[in-house]
Amino acid sequence: MRARLCFILLFAGTLLAGPALAQPSEVLGDGDSVRITVFQNPDLTTETRISERGTISFPLLGEVALAGLTRAAAEARIAARLKDGKFILNPQVGVELVTVRSRQVSVLGEVARPGRYPLDGARITLTDVIALAGGITQQGADTVTVVTGGQGDSKRIEVNLPAMYRSGNFSRDIEVRSGDSIYVPRAPVFYIYGEVRRAGMYRLEPGMTVAQALSVGGGLTDRGTERGLAIRRKASDGKAHEIEARLSARVEPDDVIYVKESLF
Repeated sequence: MRARLCFILLFAGTLLAGPALAQPSEVLGDGDSVRITVFQNPDLTTETRISERGTISFPLLGEVALAGLTRAAAEARIAARLKDGKFILNPQVGVELVTVRSRQVSVLGEVARPGRYPLDGARITLTDVIALAGGITQQGADTVTVVTGGQGDSKRIEVNLPAMYRSGNFSRDIEVRSGDSIYVPRAPVFYIYGEVRRAGMYRLEPGMTVAQALSVGGGLTDRGTERGLAIRRKASDGKAHEIEARLSARVEPDDVIYVKESLF
């Protein structure tokens, strides 16, 4: 299931990386790079970045405020300034968004390409952004955490992606907005050693029992015994305690399962 989910997200990322990011943003913002052209006036062609003040420097006009405007509104503002200044009688202005930097979402943790990703004017969902980040790695947990909202108004949302795909209910595939952060934690693990065929660290699946854990470890060796299985587990005080383990017992994160050698 995880392999299929990672493939879906990676395939979606391939699609989104092309046309979706090339679409113009609805609203320009600080840090965005724009290319401005004026019909039949190639000497006025300008490629620049919107400053922290929300302005650009444009030939003949000087400083022009563009932050918070749509592309159409920015075109109209520059055209009006050129006309009012009697520089061009009937200017036809085009504004193209080159690079989006004002509206971004952060993707952290166990994804192929952690980082900040720009949001265009289209609706972008949680799975869209994870796909852009290359999908979840094999070490990633099923449950993804999304922190939405600005300072003082943040909200924490947890989404179990495999469960969402299994149920077919995508209401949890929430829309992400500028300033949101997505965190994919490392999946919980358990350890198994002693008389098992493949001792080591393994991913802990939901509801896993000791019997299933032994199976993941390749089963017992010829010298191993199911009698006297022990689990070394950390208590709430942080100290490790050894407890007797039954095959039907649930395995908890960071459990260390020890398989003893048979005396006979």
